[in-house]
Amino acid sequence: MKLAMIGTGYVGLVTGTCLAESGNEVTCVDIDLAKIERLRQGDIPIYEPGLAELVVRNAAQGRLHFTADYKDAVSDARLVFIAVGTPQDDKGAADLKYVMAAAAAIAPHLQPDAVVVIKSTVPVGTNVKVAAKLSEVAGRPCDVASNPEFLKEGAAIDDFQRPDRVVIGVRTENAKRLLTQLYKPFLRTSNPLLSMTPESAELTKYVANAMLAAKISFINEMANLCELKGGDINDVRQGIGHDQRIGFQFLFPGVGYGGSCFPKDIRALAQMEREVGMEPRMLDAIDEINTAQKNTLIEKIEKHFGGPPKGKTIAVWGLAFKPRTDDIREAPALVLLDYLLQSGARVQTHDPEAMPNVKKEYALRKDLGNLDQRLVFADHPLDCLEGAHALAINTEWNVFRNPDFDQMKKLLAAPLIFDGRNLYSAETMREYGFTYHSIGRAVVKP
Repeated sequence: MKLAMIGTGYVGLVTGTCLAESGNEVTCVDIDLAKIERLRQGDIPIYEPGLAELVVRNAAQGRLHFTADYKDAVSDARLVFIAVGTPQDDKGAADLKYVMAAAAAIAPHLQPDAVVVIKSTVPVGTNVKVAAKLSEVAGRPCDVASNPEFLKEGAAIDDFQRPDRVVIGVRTENAKRLLTQLYKPFLRTSNPLLSMTPESAELTKYVANAMLAAKISFINEMANLCELKGGDINDVRQGIGHDQRIGFQFLFPGVGYGGSCFPKDIRALAQMEREVGMEPRMLDAIDEINTAQKNTLIEKIEKHFGGPPKGKTIAVWGLAFKPRTDDIREAPALVLLDYLLQSGARVQTHDPEAMPNVKKEYALRKDLGNLDQRLVFADHPLDCLEGAHALAINTEWNVFRNPDFDQMKKLLAAPLIFDGRNLYSAETMREYGFTYHSIGRAVVKP
């Protein structure tokens, strides 16, 4: 089947590439000419395990194309996906300007029986708005379906190729038939394709993310209670996780969630509730707890040092909001970095993938003064420990899980770790002689 993918961001590029891998001919469109040229050269602008290899292979075999020409991509496509960004506006709602601009751009070139598929995360009612815009520009009714994505950064290829479920919101049998045919190769193990109204499909994405974010904020609040009451959140997590009604997924305490989805989707869903006269008490609480949790390492550092660590050198492991990605959007690590640099500390940091993005981010930060000597990026995790008065861990990359503790202790000016992801056991830290602060557990002192 011939497909067009409008937008080559994270969702568009992963979706388009995986659909090409299953035998479709996919043309991806982006208005950024430099980005299109990079993609044609096999230079992938985001880090996602396995994606570069799939892009290169499918492009070489003629199933995956990149262009800035809407007519070239859309005129013979049976399905045209809109996968552009929906950033947060000043009220917290999803800003639809890119979605509506994409609709206006593709409308003149659509086949009469083509179906436009909204892949972007959009509020309820967007399907209707896009259909109206398409009809206005094209001068005829246009079929619009909704198909939310459920991809986890760092595991997106596997999520797409082996989905738990596929959700489609359709109004016509033609749209249902085409999307069922498209996704059939990915649903061979009896996982369902769920067909519903576009309004229900639009809500499903937000509600799913809200539920997952709620689990994270809940376990973090309980971890904080454990610290104050002398409990151990790991024991509590085991105690509740074996209850099949609860389970273990997303019940890992830490320094809060980040990324491009959870923060903005929680706020957008809350704004939807406000627009219909509801008070989003639970959604606001999820967001507030998470915002506060991003400060938890800061509070532990200040308590240990008796105030801001001015003049101290702090090593920081992990900058991405989660492992297996270079995404730093709303990353808890950036909250810590800002605090340390504003406090007059020196930061030595390492992340396997996200350092280039952080370098770009902080190159624009004029409010922090000259960072040449105060923000140092190390090529190896151990390289940033030398002379540091403490290590703070923000992201649970595998490379951080089993380091050489003897060498760490030699390099650090003090054997002090603030672990925002509970990577190590109390027994190990005690054995090696570290002072060890973690989340929801008692402090370990040598």
